[in-house]
Amino acid sequence: MQTVTFKLEENILKKIDNLIKPMNFNNRTEFIRESIREKLNEIEEDPVIRALRKFKGSAKKHVSDERLEEIREEVGREIAKEFGIKLD
Repeated sequence: MQTVTFKLEENILKKIDNLIKPMNFNNRTEFIRESIREKLNEIEEDPVIRALRKFKGSAKKHVSDERLEEIREEVGREIAKEFGIKLD
């Protein structure tokens, strides 16, 4: 592991300090490392999400809003029946 030194504004450090204990971090370094990891993961996932968005709306079959509502009702009734919940 290599050491990296950088400066942060006082208000950012105060925010970090206020989040360390509630978020179960032991110190600033641990918080900053995890924050960097999360940001890198977010950046890496971005191309995947963009690729998936290309398929949005490209289904071969069109389903109307009315049919989607019917499907939701059917699924809701099946789940309610499974759990013994009376809807009517």
